[in-house]
Amino acid sequence: MGGKENRAWSIRTGLNAWEAAGSIHSDIQKGFIRAEVISFADFLEAGGETQAKRAGKQRLETKQYIVQDYDLLNFRFNK
Repeated sequence: MGGKENRAWSIRTGLNAWEAAGSIHSDIQKGFIRAEVISFADFLEAGGETQAKRAGKQRLETKQYIVQDYDLLNFRFNK
């Protein structure tokens, strides 16, 4: 992943995107809008985040989305 700051959080199996957002910070959970998701397999196949986005591998998911192992998520939230 690119950017100035990247982090990884371990979460329990079976959490939805809204619960996963809360694992990072309660403010992200409270203001949750959508989760931008790229599967790890798509990330590797494309050769990175930018290439995966260009290939149309990023998708928007609602708070009910069940997070899969190694998903790359970027949370859209309102402060």
